[in-house]
Amino acid sequence: MNRYILIRRLRAPAFLLLVGVIALLDEANVLSWGQCWPLFLILAGVLLLAERAALATAGNSPYAGAPWQGPTPGAGQVAQPTPGTATVPQEPHDFGDEIHGGQS
Repeated sequence: MNRYILIRRLRAPAFLLLVGVIALLDEANVLSWGQCWPLFLILAGVLLLAERAALATAGNSPYAGAPWQGPTPGAGQVAQPTPGTATVPQEPHDFGDEIHGGQS
């Protein structure tokens, strides 16, 4: 399974586990519900960073082999580059000749 999908699927259980831990700490009078909102933001940030890291290592698509991606080059095949729109630079000109009337 792709790591991105695994992290994405673990998002809801991670938040549920955090709610359980906060409830336990609230019962023990260690942390109240009003003081725990930064923990939710921290957990969301860590999960988003993990998803981005998994995407960066896996490639450009979170769903490898998805049918809408089209064919990918197999072993031994090279993807053909698409033609670009770049212009070819011209040869350098010495504009000094034009200023002086073609005389050196």
